[in-house]
Amino acid sequence: MNLIVYFPLVALVAILVFSAIKILREYERGVVFQLGRFWKVKGPGLIILIPIVQQMVRVDLRTIVMDVPTQDVISRDNVSVKVNAVVYFRVVDPQKAIINVEHYYEATSQLAQTTLRSVLGKHELDEILAERDKLNDDIRTILDAQTDAWGIKVANVEIKHVDLNETMVRAIAKQAEAERVRRAKVIHADGEAQAAEKLVVAAKLLAADPRAIQLRYLQTLTEIAGEKSSTIVFPLPMDLIQPMLDRLAAAAPGRGGDAL
Repeated sequence: MNLIVYFPLVALVAILVFSAIKILREYERGVVFQLGRFWKVKGPGLIILIPIVQQMVRVDLRTIVMDVPTQDVISRDNVSVKVNAVVYFRVVDPQKAIINVEHYYEATSQLAQTTLRSVLGKHELDEILAERDKLNDDIRTILDAQTDAWGIKVANVEIKHVDLNETMVRAIAKQAEAERVRRAKVIHADGEAQAAEKLVVAAKLLAADPRAIQLRYLQTLTEIAGEKSSTIVFPLPMDLIQPMLDRLAAAAPGRGGDAL
């Protein structure tokens, strides 16, 4: 009879003792409330609470990897893109993380989505594609400043994918092709300008001595003769035969006088 009377009491005491003992791992902290008011942050290790009077909320201090869902972003040059990212953050102040915000994970996720759209919307598409490191740092700085009141430290933000529609992909491909053609034309024009400068210098050197022009002409004839062609037509410059014509013209009257 006595056992039947005391058994519920013993069971109640055992339940109270079991509920009073908590064990926190190395990466966990316990935010303890006493009669509804914050008391202290305890842990890690063995924690003993006063049943009913004290309640504890566990907080994980490890770095949390949070995927930011794909966001529709309109860039400053009115291009629609889909962007997703990943955020690395951790709780550094368990008291603020529990008291100052209802659900710190959901709050950080929503803030990351709005910040991602806000920051990328201020940049043009080329900047979004080429300057990811700078954009990541800008987003991280804004998130870290705004979540400081929640006891959260944002360690890193990485933009994972920037998806474009097919029309924009084709437009970018055409732009890249046009840029390559432009560069090729510029390089070709620079080569022509440099070649023209060298030709002017060579012409001045050849003009300084008529014999140099004759040697160049003979070299050209030698190169043409080496080609596999049956008929070669080439002009005969007057500079080559003019001295011979002058001599013939000077010698012709003398020969006529001797004959008479």
